[in-house]
Amino acid sequence: MIGQNVDCDMLLKQVYEASFAMDDVVLYLDTHPDDQEALNYYFYVADMRQQAMQAYEEQCGPLMVDGVMDENYWTWINDPWPWEGVCG
Repeated sequence: MIGQNVDCDMLLKQVYEASFAMDDVVLYLDTHPDDQEALNYYFYVADMRQQAMQAYEEQCGPLMVDGVMDENYWTWINDPWPWEGVCG
């Protein structure tokens, strides 16, 4: 169980990093829409973020409500909620 939490922490860090990179390049593209290199980077980090989110959800559970994968069980409620004192 402890190893799983470490893996989940590492995977979540990858999601955060890819999401930050994506947000950053989106802001840049808002002011430089013709920059092809930035657009290529956007698609690169968007794919990286999607892969990171998929890896996290497969091992640790859904990040967002539309990430529930089990058709027989509502897995969204498996982890503690933020107000239960386990976040940050």
